[in-house]
Amino acid sequence: MPKGCFSMVLAQAIEDKIMPDFKPIKQPRVSEAVFDQLKEAILSNDFKAGDRLPSERELSEQFQVSRVAVREAIRALENSGFVAIRQGATGGAFVTDLTFEQLASACLDLYMARKISVHELHQVRILIEPEVARLATLNASPDMKDRLLRAYEAEHPPGASLDADIASGTKVHFVLAEMCGNRFFEAIINSVIKLNTMILEELKPHPPYSIHPPGFHLALVEAVLSGNPDAAADAMRNHARLFYENLMKLEREYRERVDMEKGPELRSPNQALGSNPVS
Repeated sequence: MPKGCFSMVLAQAIEDKIMPDFKPIKQPRVSEAVFDQLKEAILSNDFKAGDRLPSERELSEQFQVSRVAVREAIRALENSGFVAIRQGATGGAFVTDLTFEQLASACLDLYMARKISVHELHQVRILIEPEVARLATLNASPDMKDRLLRAYEAEHPPGASLDADIASGTKVHFVLAEMCGNRFFEAIINSVIKLNTMILEELKPHPPYSIHPPGFHLALVEAVLSGNPDAAADAMRNHARLFYENLMKLEREYRERVDMEKGPELRSPNQALGSNPVS
């Protein structure tokens, strides 16, 4: 074989050996490009909460794309929580007021998708809520202290339904999360408490206050009202631990009850609350 030909064959062999298996580059979907620009306009306050986006026809002309692409982009904005669709003559796509509720909704979706366990929720609470209680104590104003006290005094009204009892027992946590002054902490705690609420509604404790008895928040509230941040953190840590123990006991009873209803051939001893692992 001539020397030049050998060199070409060798070079081709080396190229064939080391060349990765690249995939063809695809252009982004037109609707995604429309979505990105509309999202950026919302985030930069070109469109504010309550504003109605231009019509599909107007956006189609402005972007020079089909109305189908615009419709897909607006649907994606709705699914992401950036707009709400209203029907009727005065309807359209209206910009929503972005809040941390999206985080709570995302956490709920993760739990329902079995990506978050009860034990993991407890780990978040035991790490974050004591700091929330400490910050709430440091930031407490007379008005907020009064709100906290009223929330505590309204807990577990006699004869309350399960939903009403749970709502009354969680109000203290929501008030403290607001008092702490850190909106991200507030969003996380609100999400965790809402998930706990959903779990309790599934477990159906009887009586409702059995898992969260009256006076459960007493040491915590007293520490906050007295202005002792370290005592508030300790009380919250102890509260979260006791609640978790009660929740696990209730969960085991729930699992046994469900297994009895299923029958021995369908029992699943390693899973609970549908399929959410607890450890």
